[in-house]
Amino acid sequence: MTHLTTKALKGRHFLRVADWKPDELKAALDLGDELKMLLARGRPHRLLPGRSIALIFKKASTRTRVSFEVGICQLGGTGVSITAEHTHLARGETLKDTACVLSRYVDAIVIRTGPHSDVDELASYSSVPVLNALTDSSHPCQALADVMTIRERYGRLEGVRLAFLGDGNNVCASLMVAAAKLGMSFIAACPPGYEPAKQALADAAEAAAESGATIEIVSDPEQAAAAADVLYTDVWVSMGEEDERDERLAAFQGYSINEHLLELAGPEAFVMHCLPAHYGEEISEEIAHGPRSAIWDQAENRLHAQKALMALVMR
Repeated sequence: MTHLTTKALKGRHFLRVADWKPDELKAALDLGDELKMLLARGRPHRLLPGRSIALIFKKASTRTRVSFEVGICQLGGTGVSITAEHTHLARGETLKDTACVLSRYVDAIVIRTGPHSDVDELASYSSVPVLNALTDSSHPCQALADVMTIRERYGRLEGVRLAFLGDGNNVCASLMVAAAKLGMSFIAACPPGYEPAKQALADAAEAAAESGATIEIVSDPEQAAAAADVLYTDVWVSMGEEDERDERLAAFQGYSINEHLLELAGPEAFVMHCLPAHYGEEISEEIAHGPRSAIWDQAENRLHAQKALMALVMR
């Protein structure tokens, strides 16, 4: 595996998509493809024997927890899941102290939390790589698996038209920046007031200027879906937004991925969703499990993309 001679990423954090160069993201995608092939052929790939990784979860998780735990196991290492309420974090121990201690025990730290400042603080005091498994503003591991899935389907990323429908949330923001760095055509249709954050828009614009990608934010879902190669959506009410549920459901009416929007998209277009799905809201169960869905490949690729990340950054 020629990828394993790559030394530049050893010890690096993965906190935001914007922090990595296009070639670095492509290195992770290439290694993810290779590891997926090895697993499918039943060939061992214990690239991290004896390594350990701490998994700090301050938010609920299914795909992230399982994909990281299984992934490090397949790479020959050990994952240690840490639920925040069962540690001294719940009793006021600082992230600084937590980072200093865990760095003495493990070879990398994964954290899934709320404020992005938590991830930045942990990384600033950690002597081992920190991987962002979700914050309120960023979901870079999801974005990496998403572009892996798109490239797998189309054989390329450059020029692919990706339409995101709904909330310009952490998933939308990270995916937008990834698309911009990798030369895609990205368009998001969001209700007024639910557009991606200004920092994400600025990061995407800067990346697009270098890659030749196009970034567009509109309010009309039909405009976004027209001739799209990929239709992507996410839940309308994310974790911590339950108090806004009625307001959000009203705002997002008309933004569901349905047969009409699929007809407007390109003839080979497929559907993506980072899950969990709320059927009857942002997507129907029939479409999610239908012939034009890439959702389950996308979910699987969390495993392969994250294995590549761990192999690249852990010493």
